[in-house]
Amino acid sequence: MNLYFNVIVLSLLQLYKRFNLPGKPPESMGKGRDWNVDLIPKFLMANGQLVRMLLITQVTRYLDFKVIEGSYVYKGGKIYKVPSTETEALASSLMGLFEKRRFRKFLIFIANFDENDPKTMEGVDPQKTTMRAIFQKFSLGQEVIDFTGHSLALYRTDEYLDLPCIDTINRIKLYSESLARYGKSPYLYPLYGLGELPQGFARLSAIYGGTYMLNKPIEEIVVENGKVVGVKSEGEIARCKQLICDPSYLMDRTKKVGQVIRVICILSHPIGNTGDINSCQIIIPQNQVNRKHDIYVCMISFAHNVAAQGKYIAIVSTTVETSDPEKEIKPALDLLEPIEQKFVSISDQYAPTDMGTDSQIFISRSYDATTHFETTCDDIKDIYRRMTGSDFDFAEMERKKQDIFGDAAE
Repeated sequence: MNLYFNVIVLSLLQLYKRFNLPGKPPESMGKGRDWNVDLIPKFLMANGQLVRMLLITQVTRYLDFKVIEGSYVYKGGKIYKVPSTETEALASSLMGLFEKRRFRKFLIFIANFDENDPKTMEGVDPQKTTMRAIFQKFSLGQEVIDFTGHSLALYRTDEYLDLPCIDTINRIKLYSESLARYGKSPYLYPLYGLGELPQGFARLSAIYGGTYMLNKPIEEIVVENGKVVGVKSEGEIARCKQLICDPSYLMDRTKKVGQVIRVICILSHPIGNTGDINSCQIIIPQNQVNRKHDIYVCMISFAHNVAAQGKYIAIVSTTVETSDPEKEIKPALDLLEPIEQKFVSISDQYAPTDMGTDSQIFISRSYDATTHFETTCDDIKDIYRRMTGSDFDFAEMERKKQDIFGDAAE
């Protein structure tokens, strides 16, 4: 039984009610049915884990995606397009001339790097050489390191610098491969919002005999002799041998690990200095604003069927570090001015203390502040490992899909 995929999408009126704003949305915001606002927005990497999962399960037959039009990084109070190819590196105003050349050599090294071919490694041991040492090898400065680690490799902190370099190399490769698929950015977003994802899985589940119970209150997780046996709702028990759920269903089996602030902003204009595009992601690296965690901005719009014509939805998020979270995200909010309306939420983050070995209850982690699904997919793979005792093997799953569906799987 699965109580996990809790993506919440609201109309504009529902959004006002949820955040206890008085009155109704002004007429200038258009019709309520034109809005599908994600409370926890995330983009999909075009060549990333979630897209591969959707392709393997064939949920993509129920979804339509639109590419996000730009990816930007914050430096010195301004935003710049993230350079991820050799050509973009040479044209970028983020770096000086000599830095551009060094960064271009770095990108060529990353693109050619192959763990199975020592000739491509240039003396680097992927399991021992740190990423800090790689940056030093190419004489890259701190600001280049910032946007490489946080906007290309998508790390949330700088802890990766002193870890083996292979994970960072693979992350940068993923960004470049995802970008190469559509050209504008490495990110995709489903038309009508993330609520389409669980709907797609619900349809697929029904085809294979699964049962969905909608709008059913969960009264109790029924445990006998330390092991889950079912879920009680309105006096009835739906029996199960294993249960997947998010932390809200079993708070006594979780621990608080932090907080996330998210601010949903309604705009009547695209974000400045982006070339008036209809969607983008902006990452503010921690070092640029003297923090320990990055700040994320993602913008979607009427072009994705989530807002009224001419309207934009920008969501700012970060991990809370102080007692004044709204002050922490001010650099991001300044980029969005003027803001027509904003909705502020601060959510606790939880991680499971019960790994499910005995109870067969498998609890996910809370959604983090990132604006992409890669960390969520890592959590899904962790749950899979706990449930089955083996790692999720993409290649094996893709082979099985091909065996079952043949050419129709493409």
